[in-house]
Amino acid sequence: MIVDTHAHICDPVFDADRAAVLERARAAGVTAVVAVAETLADARRNLQLAECFPQIKPAAGLYPAHLDLEAAAAMRALIRRERQRLAAIGEVGLDYWLVADEEGRARQREIFAGFIVLGRELGLPLNVHSRSAGRQVVDLLLANDAAKVQLHAFDGKAAAALPAVEAGFFFSVPPSVVRSRQKQKLVRRLPLDCLLVETDSPVLGPDPALRNEPANVAAVITALAELKQVPAAVLRAAVYANTRRLYGERVAP
Repeated sequence: MIVDTHAHICDPVFDADRAAVLERARAAGVTAVVAVAETLADARRNLQLAECFPQIKPAAGLYPAHLDLEAAAAMRALIRRERQRLAAIGEVGLDYWLVADEEGRARQREIFAGFIVLGRELGLPLNVHSRSAGRQVVDLLLANDAAKVQLHAFDGKAAAALPAVEAGFFFSVPPSVVRSRQKQKLVRRLPLDCLLVETDSPVLGPDPALRNEPANVAAVITALAELKQVPAAVLRAAVYANTRRLYGERVAP
């Protein structure tokens, strides 16, 4: 069994064939897809889709480019209301590539800290975005005593990742690992017991020119097995065990 731990399955690009996409994922061994949100509309859509497709495990979060404190408060309220139905709070975090000014970055940190505290309070995993801000994200998570953390598509160096490994955080790897030297180097340095798989569908696929989808986690399993020099069956079992350690019954088939 495999869980795609980070996908934007509510994206309109899947509206025409979402059922077929999920069936292809199932055929590839994907028993669950953690559907992350970037906005309130996404979060509501994920909850609706989960009613139609049990394979979808909904998450709710605010993308770091959104610096609206009122929107952040509304998202926290939705998470509180729907906490029994949610697999995670996500995606949330920092993005210093999109937000370059210090005032905006300070607002990002304020909003992210609020979600960290909420995740700790509700016992929900955090599904975290950290583009060009890996070290800052890890520092903020540690400063706020985050407990259940998935760092998605981490683009930092191993030196920035190791404090998160020591804290028991997890790192999810997308299909772009097949063409990313940074992700390959990171995976070689990370221990097997902190690795998860994701697709970040519809982006970060094996071929950047094509739409990515959850079935492509199979390519991640193959790539990780080669990088970690273990049989694919061993890698698959370890990744699934890691996923259940973080998400528990929230991602059960």
